[in-house]
Amino acid sequence: MIGHEREDISTGHAPWKSPIAFSVGLHALIIGVALAGWSWTSPEQEPPPRSISARLITQQQPIPSEVVEPVEQVDREQERKLEEQKRREEQKRQEEARRQAEAEKKRQEEAARKEAERKKQEAERRKREEEAARAKEAARLKAEAEAKERERRKAEEEKRKEEARRKAEEEKRRQEEQRRREEEARRKEAERKREEAERRLKEQQLEALAEQARKAEEAEARRQAEAAAARAKEAQMLTEAEKYRALIYERVRREWYKPSSATEGLKTTLSITLLPTGELANVRMVGSSGNAAFDNTALSAARAVGRYPVPDDRQTFEQYFRQFTLEFTPGGLQ
Repeated sequence: MIGHEREDISTGHAPWKSPIAFSVGLHALIIGVALAGWSWTSPEQEPPPRSISARLITQQQPIPSEVVEPVEQVDREQERKLEEQKRREEQKRQEEARRQAEAEKKRQEEAARKEAERKKQEAERRKREEEAARAKEAARLKAEAEAKERERRKAEEEKRKEEARRKAEEEKRRQEEQRRREEEARRKEAERKREEAERRLKEQQLEALAEQARKAEEAEARRQAEAAAARAKEAQMLTEAEKYRALIYERVRREWYKPSSATEGLKTTLSITLLPTGELANVRMVGSSGNAAFDNTALSAARAVGRYPVPDDRQTFEQYFRQFTLEFTPGGLQ
């Protein structure tokens, strides 16, 4: 009865071992796998699954060829899922490459910014050094100019003296010549005139010597006044420096916490560089105590001072506080 349903087929086997049960179970398994594969994939427009037709056959009949079609469909679904998975993995790799490229770009931009900042600071430092060098050179040129001016004045004074001496000698020779010409005829008158001429000459010489002495005294007075002013300025600068050095020591002491490991004999020397505003430009250790904890507390104290007290006078600052040293010992600062 091929092609017609039968109400009962007896094959001599248990119902669960019959070919019909085996065929029905295999079809159910294939349908379940197909449905599961469809639910795991992204919702795309897919062709509706083919309908599965089943036919009751006897044990001797071969399994219809239609049962392999769902298996082929499952294989195609698996291939599609693999391709979809590969596509998603490729997208992930591309996204990761893009993130890495953006991170590298940000890193390079940050490095460029830091390099630009470093160059800017270096240019500012060189500018400060050039300004200090120019100020020093200007002071040197001023001192040289003042020395040359003093030499010029001295040379002019010597020239005036020599001219006065020469004129005096010429006048003397002239008078002597006149005296000799008139000596015979007017000896007495000539004697009187000679004495008068000698008296006038002595007066002129005395006046010249007095003028010379007066000018020498004035020059010496100016020199002494300048020296006194320089000494007064130096004393004032030194007094001002001692005052602000004491203030700096007190400010650093308040920030310094000596470690418990500090022992006698330790000494840390720091070189401090300040800006004219009192801000810390640089601090470096030029002498280590050999105790790292002691050295670190000294460095921390120097850096912790927000703004160092410095004098308003620029010359005092440049001479004493542009760069100076601090010595840290267990007994205190020096």
